[in-house]
Amino acid sequence: MEKNEINKIVTEIKDVIDAMRFYINQDGGDLEFVEFNPDNGEVVIKLLGQCVGCALIDVTYKDGLETILKNEVKGVCSVRVIE
Repeated sequence: MEKNEINKIVTEIKDVIDAMRFYINQDGGDLEFVEFNPDNGEVVIKLLGQCVGCALIDVTYKDGLETILKNEVKGVCSVRVIE
């Protein structure tokens, strides 16, 4: 994958995250884009605020954000959450 294509994917990922940020912030949480691995399509995000230790992490990030990213951004296959 070419660098320009990777940069385009990263920009699209960040745009989706920014669009979701409003809803996540309402519950006192936040997230930060860490990296995109073009070899396996993995997006790594870091949890911030009230999201750290929350029992709904899988619902919000794996089921929600991962599904949206896979549908909206070509090349994304999964999301890995770090705290």
